[in-house]
Amino acid sequence: MTKTYTVTLIPGDGIGPEITAAVINVIRAAGVKINWEEQSAGASVLEKEGTVLPQRVLDSISKNGVALKGPITTPIGKGFRSVNVALRKELDLYACVRPAKTLPGIKSRYEQVDLVIVRENTEDLYAGIERKIDDDTAESIKRITRGASERIARYAFEYAVKNSRHKVTAVSKANICKFSDGLFLEGVRTVAQEYPQIAYEEVLVDNLCMQLVINPEIYDVLVLPNLYGDIVSDLAAGLTGGLGVAPGANIGAHAAVFEAVHGSSPALAGQHKANPTALLLSACLMLRHLGEVAAAQKIEQALEAVLKEGKVRTFDLGGCAATEEFAQAVIAKL
Repeated sequence: MTKTYTVTLIPGDGIGPEITAAVINVIRAAGVKINWEEQSAGASVLEKEGTVLPQRVLDSISKNGVALKGPITTPIGKGFRSVNVALRKELDLYACVRPAKTLPGIKSRYEQVDLVIVRENTEDLYAGIERKIDDDTAESIKRITRGASERIARYAFEYAVKNSRHKVTAVSKANICKFSDGLFLEGVRTVAQEYPQIAYEEVLVDNLCMQLVINPEIYDVLVLPNLYGDIVSDLAAGLTGGLGVAPGANIGAHAAVFEAVHGSSPALAGQHKANPTALLLSACLMLRHLGEVAAAQKIEQALEAVLKEGKVRTFDLGGCAATEEFAQAVIAKL
């Protein structure tokens, strides 16, 4: 008997609703039965509910344990706090997992990139602990704890074991941030001793960025504090074709939220031009999380077949296909 799952769906704003609808159609065509519990969040609910992240959204994800989320706009330098950051904090989604892999038919300078970024999600500068001291001075607090560092390290090593990966690289700036990044490295080193079968190395984040654009093939699993992880994730996406093909997951002990790495592109909203690939690959991560590995593989193979064929492409890939047209091409390959 085919299992039916209940999953929280946050369509998002901007291009979010368009790519979300396309991805749902592909999942349905792959034969996975999901009851989608739709929840709105972001600027669209702020005036009505007084918050961009209503409690009902958190309750839904906590109840279902899994959510698929479209992009939500975050103002730069002003306005409300990022819904993404709030979700991670409220649900303790401590591990951000972002695979970066070259895909057939996607223009890239590299051919054999296949790495996974495991980013600590709950502390460091990116957690947003900051204050304005006066009109001319502001400060942000970089908080690193041993517990969070060991927890994300263990996730990275467990991921390596479960997915037949061979090396974990810890990334820091411990030569300058000796106390905070130094503590992060201490935590990772402690956990590394429990996994002698996995090679372990350390690299400074500035050196890593240089190495990634010269020899990205030398890396396997990267484990990083929050801010470095966010920046390096986008760099890695650039190695494989851009944010339009970059999937992501935010995973905790009791809940997981799967989302595309890219933003909401408000200027494209309603034009049905957006590429659903990143969210579709994120949905495949979700299906694997649910245990639907065969369906995830089937979708990934169909997607790769469409990309390799090159007949149906969205505008970011040099084509003119609509979002829905691209999704239908993937469905046809299924």
